[in-house]
Order: sequence, then C-alpha cells, then structure tokens
Amino acid sequence: MQTQAGENLGPLITDLSRTWRTGLDQRLKPLGLSQVQWRVLLLLARLRETPVQRELAELIGIEGPTLVHLLDRMARHGWIVRRPSATDRRCKTVHLTPKARRVVQKIRRVTLAFRKELFAAVPQRELLRCTRTLRALLERAEQLY
Repeated sequence: MQTQAGENLGPLITDLSRTWRTGLDQRLKPLGLSQVQWRVLLLLARLRETPVQRELAELIGIEGPTLVHLLDRMARHGWIVRRPSATDRRCKTVHLTPKARRVVQKIRRVTLAFRKELFAAVPQRELLRCTRTLRALLERAEQLY
C-alpha cells in the first residue's frame, strides 16, 4: 500500500513546484526580473555564508557557464557584485547590492501574499504535517543520494 501512495507523490511535488514558481513569476513580472533572477536574489538573501559561483550554480540547479552569463547580466543591471574569494583566489563570491536588497524585500512581500492565498484552503495542522513529511523525505533522499 505504501508504494501505491508514493507513486503519485514525486510527480505531484514536481507539478506543485513548477506551478508555484509560475504563479510567483507572474506576480513578480512587474519587478522586471526573470524567474531565475528572482530565485538567485532570494537564495543569496537567505544564505548565511556568501557562496562562490560554483556553489550557487549547484544550489540553483544550473550549469556553471549558464550561471556565469546570468550573473554577468545581473551585475550589469546592478543586482549583484562578484569579488575574489578570501579563501581561494581562483573563485569569486557573489554578493547582493543595496538595490537588490531593496527588491528582495518586495519579492518577500509578494511571496508571503501568494503563500497566504495558496495556503488559505488548507488547515494549519495539515500544513505542519505535510512540512514534516516532506522534510523527512528530503532527509532520506539526501542520505540515499
């Protein structure tokens, strides 16, 4: 029975993720950022340590050369700056600019409103149970990976 219940879970998670990002992307269009750009900005704002470009590419899930082109565009538009790493001079770290930090606040407001709208149909206890389940599945998947 467990296998049958799990058969639809992967596709469901994938569909939810894609639909969630698309919904946010539509709401964030007025900021003039592509989906991958606002994802990079949010990720950089959430990280405790400044990543090098290679780490950022892995976290976003894109190839290094693709990220380099993206970061070039973002730097030209004043969203990020790259600096030599303090620990490895061959690498560059990626930093948000003050302009980006201001837009991250707008992104967070839009994201919060979207989440409230989306989650309104689901009781809080169900969201908590779902979060615990997904976290346990993620931890297990990471162990198996």
